[in-house]
Amino acid sequence: MKRLTIGLPDEAFFQRKPEKGLITKAEIRALSVARLAPGVGDVIWDIGTATGSVAIEAAMVVGGEGKVFALEKNAEDAEIARQNVAKFELGHVIEVIHGRAPQALGQIKADPDAVFIGGSGGEMAEVIKTSLARLRPNGRLVINAITLDNLSAALDTLKSVGFKFDVTLVQISRSKPILDLLRFEALNPIFIISAIKSGTSPGAEEAT
Repeated sequence: MKRLTIGLPDEAFFQRKPEKGLITKAEIRALSVARLAPGVGDVIWDIGTATGSVAIEAAMVVGGEGKVFALEKNAEDAEIARQNVAKFELGHVIEVIHGRAPQALGQIKADPDAVFIGGSGGEMAEVIKTSLARLRPNGRLVINAITLDNLSAALDTLKSVGFKFDVTLVQISRSKPILDLLRFEALNPIFIISAIKSGTSPGAEEAT
């Protein structure tokens, strides 16, 4: 059994080679999972799972009583996600689905307590609307957006359906040695968008 903790090093996961970077980085992953606030026994959807890193760390919390559905449109990435799930021995908790959102979300019969959107395949509005329609009362929605286009699409969609939301801009720099000196190398800035579905009235939300 591999050591399980939140914010695992990126190197702990199998990744696509020679291309790398299709992974939610450790620092962003820790913040995003915290916003998802998974609980024991929860059902989690991870849309655009890529390596499966967010699904894996959420699965550590929900345990065997819960379930994580990890959706990925790219066949190669879906296979890498399955390899990571096997590596961390979480196959009893995580189901990796090769399919494109929002269409493939219909394959998931269990409604989610929390939804993470790491990739939308250019269909951000429909992915959000489909997810919110299935999200249970008091459920959490967390979106990671790298581009201003996806940020704008996400915010416009949440506004159009009357959801209040919270946005955090995360800018991370990691130390990197250069000869006998130390410098910092910046990662891509990430917008973390989150909202909570009201448990009292289906159309209203609360800000996180």
